[in-house]
Amino acid sequence: MTYNVEEQTLMRIFIGENDRSGRRPLMEVLLELFLAEGLAGATVLKGAAGFGVGSALHSDRYLRLAADLPVVIEVVDTAENIDAVLPKLDGLIGSGLVTLEKARIIRYR
Repeated sequence: MTYNVEEQTLMRIFIGENDRSGRRPLMEVLLELFLAEGLAGATVLKGAAGFGVGSALHSDRYLRLAADLPVVIEVVDTAENIDAVLPKLDGLIGSGLVTLEKARIIRYR
């Protein structure tokens, strides 16, 4: 098996399931942006429970129509590509959190 190791950047975006950009789900708008910008890939992870700055607990434990569960979008790419897309998030994310960290990537071929 062949693989190579490289340093890249991991961007995590923490938003709510019900967050919108206009009439569209924000997570879909962000995925389309990342695809259009040519980023290497993105994954949306839906959380079972969480809370944010407002300290309101959101959980799938109780059946509710508008649970607004936490969503994390992870993107791994070069620091340059991540830095280029960051200003475009300003007009889209009304309430949320973005974290950046160095990531050691092992790419299998």
